[in-house]
Amino acid sequence: MTSTPASVNTGPAADIEVACTHLDTTARFFRALSDPTRLKLLEFILRGERTSADCIEHAGISQPRVSVHLSCLVDCGYITARRDGKKLRYSVGDPRVADLVVLARSLAADNATALDCCPRIAPADRA
Repeated sequence: MTSTPASVNTGPAADIEVACTHLDTTARFFRALSDPTRLKLLEFILRGERTSADCIEHAGISQPRVSVHLSCLVDCGYITARRDGKKLRYSVGDPRVADLVVLARSLAADNATALDCCPRIAPADRA
């Protein structure tokens, strides 16, 4: 007879734990896109491969800040980086990222009034 080790959680509590873990992962997935600068950089890179210098010029912020945002996008799997001599070149590795951004833009436009009225997610200039 085989028994389940005491440290293994089974039953409804285990299902809740798995669901919470999934929700945490999904929330972190969207959190990476919740920063306007990261989203601006991602949309820029979606239009074609970019160097760090391209991204700095486009974002209009300092190199260290752009580097932090690009690292986050790479670490979260939204973009990939490849070395080309001394330069890093960034591109979107998974075409579903473009689909996600297009869908998000469409949903945001369709719900613009509701988003503008929601006090819990006020735009940065009103926060």
